Amino acid sequence: MKILVTAFEPFGGDSVNPTEKLLEDIGKERFDGAEIHTRLLPVVFDECADKLLETVEAIRPDAVICCGLASGRTSITPEQIAINLKEVPKESSVGDNKGNRPYDERVNPEGPDGLFSLLPVREMVEKMKEQGIPASISYSAGTFICNNTMYALLDYIRTNRLSMIGGFVHFPASEEMAASKPSLPSLSHDTMLKGLKTMIQTLLN
Repeated sequence: MKILVTAFEPFGGDSVNPTEKLLEDIGKERFDGAEIHTRLLPVVFDECADKLLETVEAIRPDAVICCGLASGRTSITPEQIAINLKEVPKESSVGDNKGNRPYDERVNPEGPDGLFSLLPVREMVEKMKEQGIPASISYSAGTFICNNTMYALLDYIRTNRLSMIGGFVHFPASEEMAASKPSLPSLSHDTMLKGLKTMIQTLLN
């Protein structure tokens, strides 16, 4: 089984993105019956999706797990749904890493309003909880780069009628990020890596 795992570069003024380190380490792991591929994606609207789909077409994975940061969350949160919207709220001071600030734009003008994850999100959450890992289902991937990436992946699978499964998982801030922001919820890198390994093993099982 070919599994593609993706992550993002740092953004929003942060010097690190915990998913980038997860990507480095998961690529070193070995799973019986699995071939793990990795790809780091840019935090840029549409480019994130283009780079992802280029990789999907090159390696033709059976499953795709896209990983992103949701600073402020307290658990690992597989996303249940992506929406057909790219938007940076007008009151927000942060755009993407190239300064783009789309507002009220569709990811695909011809696509459905929402697309559900094709990953077994409920089983993933239960398996992580069994391992003592904080985990819960999320019902909003936002309207930023993570949602852009998730929607584009699911729309690609839909329009090409592929048997591939895929979806998105948000991870909290790392302890490294919280060192300068003591009130920021965080998880250790080891805990997040254990969660990612558990989700991959859930797919294999």
